[in-house]
Amino acid sequence: MLAVLKSERLLFAALLAAVAGFVLEYPLLEMGQAASLAGAAALVGAIVLASMRVAHHAEVLAAKVGDPYGTMILTLSAVLVEVIILAIMMTGESSPTLVRDTIYSAVMLDINGILGLAALLGGLKHGEQPYNDDSARTYSVMILTAMGISMVVPEFVPAAKWHFYSAFTIGAMIMLYTLFLRMQVGVHSYFFSYSYPRAKGDGINVAEEPGEPVVPSVIILLVGVVLIGALAEIMSGLLTSGLKGSGAPPAVAAIVVAAISASPEIMTAMRAALANRMQAVVNIALGASLSTVILTVPVMEAIALYTGQPFIMAMSPVQTVMVTITLIVAAINLNDGQTNAIEGMTHFVLFATFVMLSAIGL
Repeated sequence: MLAVLKSERLLFAALLAAVAGFVLEYPLLEMGQAASLAGAAALVGAIVLASMRVAHHAEVLAAKVGDPYGTMILTLSAVLVEVIILAIMMTGESSPTLVRDTIYSAVMLDINGILGLAALLGGLKHGEQPYNDDSARTYSVMILTAMGISMVVPEFVPAAKWHFYSAFTIGAMIMLYTLFLRMQVGVHSYFFSYSYPRAKGDGINVAEEPGEPVVPSVIILLVGVVLIGALAEIMSGLLTSGLKGSGAPPAVAAIVVAAISASPEIMTAMRAALANRMQAVVNIALGASLSTVILTVPVMEAIALYTGQPFIMAMSPVQTVMVTITLIVAAINLNDGQTNAIEGMTHFVLFATFVMLSAIGL
């Protein structure tokens, strides 16, 4: 028991931050923008700590069940964190484009940031790294379809008809993900796995302590998710207050949410790439992108229908161009069953472009 408590020191630190945030929230708001932003930054750090523990215990469960179930648990836990934070932030004074910008930022971070950096570092260390190209093609076409339906077509939907299309979008995302899950865990599960030479098993090597019991991991994972929700509620108020009138780019809040949810995946993907396990990287990066679009959209659209207040889901022209380029580059790069440093660099440059465009407010 003592060993378990010691291993969860990061979660306890996040819990202390939540208590401190609850006590100091209103004093910080009264002290002005600088204090609010400092408090929000501290809480973001606490959320990242809690997310790391959530990801670790998701990895413990992943190691028990192997691929493709393992990376599915990991990506779903990250998306759950993202949905919780978004839902809480949308209840306050938030931008009507927050959901759209967060999903866009998450896709840029997952495909161009995580996959790009992992392929670059892994390619520099190992040269060409093999993976199952069936998984990359399946993920790519699903991402393209889901983003097209939910974030491109809405540009042409009349404002008076938004609720009809929102209901259709919810149904379409559910149907797509239901079929995808049936493929991923059913007869086509081999699309998402790869037999590594010299590997000890078919699962991804994600858990640092594969002997950890499952039940405590499930309990701590649930506690971590609840704690993240509490931290996000306090952070949302401080961040909104701190950014108001500051002249910061509109997408800052969205990038913060996307980065929080992706932080555990980044470390897992880098470890997998350096261990020459590129299939795990593909499953994490593309799987997280798909899960973000196909799960976040129906939840947030359902909230919009419930409240009667629509979100702006149609991407801006710049966002549409960046997503199109990203998916075309991914389709070309991930078509031969091997990645290399050049392919990683192309995605990483696209990620740098995304950061630059966000910094100048586009």
